[in-house]
Amino acid sequence: MNRIDVPIAQLSFTQKLDLMETLWADMAGDEINLLSPAWHEAVLNDREAALNTGQATISDWAEAKERINKNVS
Repeated sequence: MNRIDVPIAQLSFTQKLDLMETLWADMAGDEINLLSPAWHEAVLNDREAALNTGQATISDWAEAKERINKNVS
């Protein structure tokens, strides 16, 4: 396959986001090549163990967004 040179520096922010979304949508359809790295399973297992032992808690998305907004503003 030939390399495609895209003048990214010349694109607007919106164009860059659009390009990124287009690339991701195309890549996400290729599940065979979209495998998680092995370390992801270890992280998920650690997080599940933390939940099971009470060392971690979960929040619904609305609560999480509110907490994030308070911490960054």
